[in-house]
Order: sequence, then structure tokens, then C-alpha cells
Amino acid sequence: MVAALVVFLAMLWLFQGLGEGNWRFVLALRATKLASLALVAASVGVATVLFQTVAQNRILTPAIMGFDALYLLIQSLAVTGLGTIGFASLPTGAKFLLEAMLLTGVSVALFGALLGRASAETIGRTILTGMILGVMFRSGAVLVGRLLDPNEYAIVQQASFANFSRPAGGTLGWAALIALPALAVSHWLGPQLDVLGLGRDRAISLGSAHRRMVLGVLALVAVLTAVSTALVGPVAFFGLIVAGLAHALLPGARHRALLAGAALLAMALLISGQWAFERVLGLRATLSVVIEFAGGLFFLVLLLRGRVR
Repeated sequence: MVAALVVFLAMLWLFQGLGEGNWRFVLALRATKLASLALVAASVGVATVLFQTVAQNRILTPAIMGFDALYLLIQSLAVTGLGTIGFASLPTGAKFLLEAMLLTGVSVALFGALLGRASAETIGRTILTGMILGVMFRSGAVLVGRLLDPNEYAIVQQASFANFSRPAGGTLGWAALIALPALAVSHWLGPQLDVLGLGRDRAISLGSAHRRMVLGVLALVAVLTAVSTALVGPVAFFGLIVAGLAHALLPGARHRALLAGAALLAMALLISGQWAFERVLGLRATLSVVIEFAGGLFFLVLLLRGRVR
């Protein structure tokens, strides 16, 4: 049913209001933006479900644990080291690949050590450590930003906020080349994720290589987060909303169904939301602001209800 809704929304996005003028150009532009929204939605939804499975906690997202802040710090350091002209002249594909590699490597090194020892870490310490790392990364980005001139700082600021209206440009091909295999691997790992979701001790007793699985899943999370962030910018709470809806609509479902449901729900929400803000409201408001506000409220509701596991 959700898949049919996504197909309907895609058709509405592509053909609604399409005139008889230069329709080929308009259709190509809409198709590029639609592909970007679908890829971002699937990446964010799947990455959040994967991260929550590893952390054994339904209120955690990659953004809360500092992944987005780490991306902003990398952007700030790149602008500082290369300058405005050097940063702008970087080939789009090479820049995207470098960002994905750095984010993946640093994220696995930091958070793999944290979540790979789940038996020694309480949920409270996991949340606290992740938030501290996020604050540290954001503070580092702010410190580097104070050393930049206004033109360089404007480039960093542009990357600090999600912009779903921005066309993907030449990055979409590279993003799809990285994200689609990661999404396929996530689906293939479904049975092993079911075992991982039982907890560290049970997973080990069933023969799962727990630490290796945790590091592999974290690598997938980092790659998918890098893809979504590079395409539209940081989105903190969107994944939390999607994962929560997927768990609510598919209670007790196995991970293959849960990952597919989260991806489809994310596509439906993002495409319909952006369609409403572009075609109905005329971009008089910003979808990312509404997502962050609604996601923050949803996060508080989960905390108050104690829906952690």
C-alpha cells in the first residue's frame, strides 16, 4: 500500500502542471529532483533503523550521535585548507567521494569503539557520549568558522542546513553509485540484523560475529548518512520520525520488511512534503524546518513514554 502511494506521489510530482512548453526540460529537472528526494529518503530511513538496531535503542539517530556535526566539521576544515576558490573548484564527484570516505572512516573509528562494547556500556552512557561528541564536533566547526572570512563562512553555512529544493546536479550519479549498493547490502543482511537485534549476548550465543557486524553496520550507516547529507544537507530528526512510524506500522516485523517499510515511508513523506511546499505554498516556508520541529517533538514524546527499546 505504501509502495502504491509512493508511485502515485512520484507521478503527481512529475506530471502535475506540466505544460506544453519546454516540457522535456521541466520533466528532466523534476525527475532529477525526484530521484534525489527518493535516494535521500531511503538513505535516511534505512540508516536510522540500522543505527537503532546496533544501539538497541529507538530514540537514537546518527544525527543525535554526532554524524551530521562531524560532516560540518569536515566541510569547515576543507574550506579552511583549500580556500573558497580551491573548495569550489574541486570536482563534484571527487569531493563527494572524499567526504564519504572521511565520514565513514572517522565514524566507524569513533562510534565503533563506543557501540562495539555494548555489554560494558549503558544506554545512558551511550547517549551521553554521543551527544558530547556531537557538541565537540559542532564546537570545532564553530571555532574553525570564526577563523574564516565572510565569503568562506557563507559556504560553510550553506552546508549547515538541509535544502530539499536544491538540485543534486552532478553529485546524484555518484551518490546513487554508493547508496544503492549500501541499501542492497542492508537488505541482504536482514537475517543477521534480526539476530543482532536480540542483543549482544544472545547474538554471540547464536554464532554471530557481533563486533564485526556492528562495525560493518556502522560503516553502512556512515555511508548512507554521508550520501543524504551531501545531497541536501544535515537532517537531524527525519530518520527518527520515519523509523518510529515503521516500527508502529510493522510491529514485530523482521528487518527486511522493516528496512523496506522505513524507506518507502520516508519517500512518501519527503516527496509529498516537498510537493506541498513547492506547488501549494510556493516555497513560502521550508520543509526542513518543519521536519526538525516535528522530529524534536516526536523525540520528546518517545522519551516521556519510555519507548527506548
